[in-house]
Amino acid sequence: MSKEQNTTSGKHTSFIHNRRFQATFFLVFIVLIILYFGISQIFASSYKISNKINSENVEESIPEEDTTPRFVATHVKTPESVRGIYMTSWVAGTPSIREKIIKLIDSTEANAVIIDIKDDTGRVSFDVWDKELDEIGSEEIRIADLRELISGFHEMGVYVIGRISSFQDPYMVKLHPEWAVKRSSDGGVWKDRKGISWIDAGAKENWDYLVALGKEAYSAGFDELNYDYIRFPSDGNMKDIYYPFSEKNIIADPEWGKAKTIESYFAYLHDNLKDTGAVMSVDLFGMTTTNFDDLNIGQVLERTLPYFDYVAPMVYPSHYPKTFIGLANPAANPYEVIDYSLSRALARIDVMKASTTTPQWIRDKVRREQIRPWLQDFDLGATYTADMVRAQIQATYDNGLTSWMLWDAANTYTPGGLLPK
Repeated sequence: MSKEQNTTSGKHTSFIHNRRFQATFFLVFIVLIILYFGISQIFASSYKISNKINSENVEESIPEEDTTPRFVATHVKTPESVRGIYMTSWVAGTPSIREKIIKLIDSTEANAVIIDIKDDTGRVSFDVWDKELDEIGSEEIRIADLRELISGFHEMGVYVIGRISSFQDPYMVKLHPEWAVKRSSDGGVWKDRKGISWIDAGAKENWDYLVALGKEAYSAGFDELNYDYIRFPSDGNMKDIYYPFSEKNIIADPEWGKAKTIESYFAYLHDNLKDTGAVMSVDLFGMTTTNFDDLNIGQVLERTLPYFDYVAPMVYPSHYPKTFIGLANPAANPYEVIDYSLSRALARIDVMKASTTTPQWIRDKVRREQIRPWLQDFDLGATYTADMVRAQIQATYDNGLTSWMLWDAANTYTPGGLLPK
């Protein structure tokens, strides 16, 4: 083969190789394009599916619109001298009637009002927003505008105290008869002379309810929580009575007694409400200032003071027995009854603070100013006049105390009993 032929043959071979390379490159290029668009479609589809799933999940996870009313409570600091008057929930919920009480407060020395949160019927007087409390169903909304009412009092500079009846609670007995004080004869629900049923003071499930109610009331604007009816019942057939919860403790520890049960409740309230910011007070029988036993109802002054900011003995002169401190009719001698009762309470506080057997934390806690009495402004045992109301207030001041509260279940306070502004 000639050199020219070899050259031609080489060029032809090279050409063929180049064509094959180009064809191969073209095929690879086409395949890559197909793969690119195919993979892109797969990713696009996957992205759309993923977005759809995520979108559906987002839609499902969006919470329902929160329809809970927005309200942020404000609170008034406890006055150095609390001068309070009581207002029932029915009066507080009736604008045409409560206006008289509001005018009385606005025109006199009164600077505080006590309103029922839960009275001795067991019904809660306002709309609660806590779902668990709402499910209990104890509401009987007597004060439809309670939060607005409290805000209005605060604008006036009025201190608002909420009263909570603890163990006299027919509604809760009906809901939970297993918590009730029972008859020992047949296990039925025991009732007092007025036909009212009671919760056993040792039923801790009820304690939780009362704590929750206190928290709800404070968040509604009440400045102070005042717990009442914190005792064992006393008026009725006491020979046919049984306490299914409290007596378990007494059987386990014969020295437990009613007073220990009540003190345990006091400690429970204190421990579970101390972080809320609410001021805490409690009502006691008036004779707890002069008697050292528990009056068979579980109330002892020394066992109460460590757990509350204020203790309110109900020193109504009409509630003392004849011949009390030598008086034929204590109701007719209001100054003497109040003066003696409060002086005894203060003397006991002095002993507590001075005694080395009193735990140090109690000695640091208790103080004379904790005593804030309930005073009488109703006719029982005597017809009460403005002078008789003033005599009780003066007796309070003469014992070095500055605070008091007036009670009249009818809310018809004696003209002149309160000094004008």
